[in-house]
Amino acid sequence: MRLFIMSVVAVLLALSCPFSMSEVLKTFGKCSEFFSEGQPPVIPGILNPNSDHARYKKICQKYSFTSVGSGYMFATLYDTESRIPVFSAYKYTGRGNFDRPHIPWKIEPQLDPHVGDMTAPYKNQAINEDYFLNDYGMNRGHLFPSCHAANVFTAESTFTLTNIVPQYSAFNAGGWNRMEIESQESMNTNCTDNNGKVLAHVLTGAIPGKNKLNGRVNIPSYMWMAFCCYNSKRLWVSQAYWALNKKERDDEAINKTSLQKLQQFLSQNWVENVQLFNKCK
Repeated sequence: MRLFIMSVVAVLLALSCPFSMSEVLKTFGKCSEFFSEGQPPVIPGILNPNSDHARYKKICQKYSFTSVGSGYMFATLYDTESRIPVFSAYKYTGRGNFDRPHIPWKIEPQLDPHVGDMTAPYKNQAINEDYFLNDYGMNRGHLFPSCHAANVFTAESTFTLTNIVPQYSAFNAGGWNRMEIESQESMNTNCTDNNGKVLAHVLTGAIPGKNKLNGRVNIPSYMWMAFCCYNSKRLWVSQAYWALNKKERDDEAINKTSLQKLQQFLSQNWVENVQLFNKCK
């Protein structure tokens, strides 16, 4: 009877969390376009660009556009022990004209290939149910926000739980949302490619905290974001932000800073000698 009940639960979870088309790979080679100059960040002990890691998994986020086709939309480094992404990397090319998608949240089946044996279902990733009825006042916070997507297909691709961390609701809707809008405006103004069109490479990540959502999913202590791009004078420019993930809504709590200062902050509060971009300093 117990095995039968567990099997039913597994089916229900699968139905409530549609699968992703993404690929878990040994390198980011297939989706290197989402990194500035094709180079992933340097994060000692966490990211080795040329090999697989037992804990940290490289995901090239692929999405199907029904009759249109499919393609890679962004890249994610995922922490299977904390069950949250380390970062998501994407290209910002201007926001498209679309409404926020309302679609089911997806999971990554390659992170839990043996989930059917029922001994430890979804051991390596968060599922939608982890965010239900929590005591922390948390919701699902995008790393690659749908409001930074170039079209509705890319926006839909961001609705995967491998691109999500627990954020306090007031923070997500308050200061962090303001940062997403402000950084969008900054990139629209300052970032351009050789054809005069908007182009920036963006990294958004989270520093793990000490508490867990549903006893499984790490609640980040801090969130951070940085972009790197050429400006109209063909000079490398960058901007960075970081903030405490906290319960209280405080629209002034976002630290707008230089890339160098963000990297210093990450080195002091997370991992030493972090280098997010190759060209931007």
